[in-house]
Amino acid sequence: MDALVEPLITLMERWVEDYGYAAIFLLMLLESALIPFPSEVTMLAGGFYAAEGSLDLFWVGAAGVLGNMVGSWIAYAIGRKTGRAVLDRYGRFVLIRSHDVDRAEVWWERHGEAATFFSRLLPVIRTFISLPAGIARMPLGKFSIYTFLGVVPWTYGLAYLGVVVGENWERVLAYFDLPTLLIAGALIVIVGIWYLRRRKQSKAPAETKVAD
Repeated sequence: MDALVEPLITLMERWVEDYGYAAIFLLMLLESALIPFPSEVTMLAGGFYAAEGSLDLFWVGAAGVLGNMVGSWIAYAIGRKTGRAVLDRYGRFVLIRSHDVDRAEVWWERHGEAATFFSRLLPVIRTFISLPAGIARMPLGKFSIYTFLGVVPWTYGLAYLGVVVGENWERVLAYFDLPTLLIAGALIVIVGIWYLRRRKQSKAPAETKVAD
């Protein structure tokens, strides 16, 4: 296990052990509010302590779901209040135009519900998905419903897995590394392709003027 990650895992486990449901709620809130404390650690540890009898599985899951919801609302509010203005003002420095944001909002209106639901089941993406929902001004009611529907199976599934594997829960974390790396890699490739295309398009008008 990575030497840099292991102390964080140990710290998170200690919080869950010492503070129980409150720690689970806070850690899941932070993850959904764009601070990536891995939910895999929080919920697997919670499931482990439920198996030991110091916590109850139902309330472990409930604390995780509630923390996820509150954190998601915070990230949504940040995106809704400041996201578009920040992109309109500074987006040009990373080759994002207001027109691009307009298109993103239209896309979110068409596919936002599905994106909000399925992204909750994916490592990496699930931490940041609330931000574009807020920027696109997805209705809060719909956002909350689809977030809840996506959060419940992920949260309770991890907690139950923690019960099943017991004291081996830390070993299970390794199985989440591959999908996390694959998703992160895919995102990097997609962003890289988009950036290169945008750069090429931005250079085209300049080259045309020079030719004229």
